[in-house]
Amino acid sequence: MIKNTLLFILLFIYAVGFSQQKQLSREEYIQKYYKLAIAEMERSGIPASITMAQGCWESQNGNSDLATKGNNHFGIKCKSDWTGKRIYHDDDSKQECFRKYIHAEASYADHTNFLMASSRYSFLFQLDPKDYAGWARGLKQAGYATDPIYAERLIKIIEDNKLFLYDEYGANHKLASVKQEKKEVKKPLNTPMAQTNTSHKIEMRNGLRTMVVAEGDTYESLTKMLKLKDWEISTYNDFEKGKQPQKNEIIYLESKYRKADRKHKQHIADTGDTMHYIAQRYALKLKPLLRRNRMKQGEEPVKGQIVYLRNKRPRK
Repeated sequence: MIKNTLLFILLFIYAVGFSQQKQLSREEYIQKYYKLAIAEMERSGIPASITMAQGCWESQNGNSDLATKGNNHFGIKCKSDWTGKRIYHDDDSKQECFRKYIHAEASYADHTNFLMASSRYSFLFQLDPKDYAGWARGLKQAGYATDPIYAERLIKIIEDNKLFLYDEYGANHKLASVKQEKKEVKKPLNTPMAQTNTSHKIEMRNGLRTMVVAEGDTYESLTKMLKLKDWEISTYNDFEKGKQPQKNEIIYLESKYRKADRKHKQHIADTGDTMHYIAQRYALKLKPLLRRNRMKQGEEPVKGQIVYLRNKRPRK
């Protein structure tokens, strides 16, 4: 009986310690997601520092229930026009409806779309893109949060962590780039891909041209708008035949790589990670990625599994 009690206590202590280890620090959260904030700044003009500070505060550095269970990093509620998945959480009232996303990238993209689509935030886009203090006060003024010191919280996070440095990065600073090993050929800017509207802005991710899917987009409409061949978008993104894009999904508009840059040798799988998601995140072709990890089509990694991005997975 005593042995069983001691064993239970030890297991409990280990479980508590393990759960505490899983918590991201603010610095870890920033390092994990700052590239997304910069990519969204290049797409919209929203300061990366503001996006990053909101993500830190609203998601409790990625540790909140909304972030861990619903990939919602900005506390955006469902609203009447939301047609995606939902998650319920106590906020101003009990069990309020919040948006649920497939992954964090979709949450960051939707945060941008949310601010761009609402007229009450339109005045913010007239500010200097580096005026993070003005953006912070403007978000509070427009009613993004009910917290009376919301602006001061964001400004403190930005200044304590020097997030304003990320606002300096523009189109010529590809922090998220996984560069091709061979020299890239520059693409002309007068192609149909460079002549899209604001909601379909072409941007560089991982050194390749990408686009964020907007409401109502289909592969047929995107193919027609970009003047691509019928097979190109589905092939470039490893999508099964007949699958349609989802709002806020990031799609590649040119062929991905067979292996990652030397700086990205491995990926540690998290809860919910799929091989397709990992392939998209690092701009890798799915089939070579599966072969490199000795996996078959349809097999998925478990949490904590090492996914090899460059070299062949060692045999057991």
